[in-house]
Amino acid sequence: MTSSARPLLNRRLAEFGTTIFAEMSALATATGSINLGQGFPDTDGPEEIREAAVRALRDGRGNQYPPGPGVPELRTAIAAHQEHRYGLSFDPDREVLVTAGATEAIAASLLALVEPGDEVVALEPYYDSYAASIALAGGTRVPVTLRPDGARDGAAEGNAFRLDLDELRAAVTDRTRLLLINTPHNPTGTVLTREELTAIAALAVERDLLVITDEVYEHLTFGDAGHIPLATLPGMRERTVTIGSAGKTFSFTGWKVGWVTASPELVTAVRSAKQFLTYVASGPFQYAVAEALALPDSYYDAFRADMSAKRDLLADGLVAAGFEVFRPAGTYFVTTDIRPLGESDGFAFCRALPERAGVVAIPNAVFYDHREAGAPFVRFAFCKRIPVLEEAVDRLKKLA
Repeated sequence: MTSSARPLLNRRLAEFGTTIFAEMSALATATGSINLGQGFPDTDGPEEIREAAVRALRDGRGNQYPPGPGVPELRTAIAAHQEHRYGLSFDPDREVLVTAGATEAIAASLLALVEPGDEVVALEPYYDSYAASIALAGGTRVPVTLRPDGARDGAAEGNAFRLDLDELRAAVTDRTRLLLINTPHNPTGTVLTREELTAIAALAVERDLLVITDEVYEHLTFGDAGHIPLATLPGMRERTVTIGSAGKTFSFTGWKVGWVTASPELVTAVRSAKQFLTYVASGPFQYAVAEALALPDSYYDAFRADMSAKRDLLADGLVAAGFEVFRPAGTYFVTTDIRPLGESDGFAFCRALPERAGVVAIPNAVFYDHREAGAPFVRFAFCKRIPVLEEAVDRLKKLA
């Protein structure tokens, strides 16, 4: 105990306790429920990539500290991936930085680029680490809320939650330092269109803003939706920090291999913060991810097809159980509205759901500053084996 009444926790983190993911995962374990809350697959990725990690371990590659920016093989592979997929050319030595997952990339970018008092405009609802990282940097978060609009009740995929571009423009003030954009968007499944991204780019150029784009679900889009990196648009290459990750694409979330691609000046800034967070991480896994990024396009096509089938299975089951369903255009999450079930409090609903139906989900309100806007929405993950999803759907029928 301290000798004063001063709180132990830094006041910037006072609003952040144990994450909802830890709470709900513990509840899943305690009740024997199917965990459709936290977004991690229940199977490993390609066997040849797992073996590449084993080979790196046995060959002694990465067992000691790797280079601070990341191993050259991975940086080269990341640059090649950006060039092949999007026509973006990055220098592996000056414009690519490997991080301990996308979460560290987000934190390091915000710590490096945000001064105390700077405003950061982010699309709400948002991944919970955004709010914590902005707070750690001393910034002020300014949410712009995505609101429901179409693609409901399990209909064809679409952007069920839409960005109001006028609201985004109005949120930018003279104190705004940067925009924090996530597409494909977690948790809503929205994939920003070229029109929307063009408007965001024009606003960033006009107001001389930096942009951080979280693109970890870049390879998980469905139907006609396609991922467009913001850095490909006019005026954005030099002001955008693009964040990617191997975890979601290759189903090795525990390896924690992410990256930043940006101009040399921005990468240098982010590296200055990153080196005092983990310094380096995931040595042997970096070599394996380098090989993963060289997989043929057929891998990505098969991955999307598999996830699309799982999305449809879960979405249809949720409709049958009585939820209003917003079928996602991207990611591996389905957002639902619980009001047709006579419920309105997502927290209470999710805490009771394991006992009622033996399934765990996440209340979307945790992703909102405006908690009331997210109160009736609940998120389910479909990155699970088909038999698991079928059992979950069968259990959820109890709610109908």
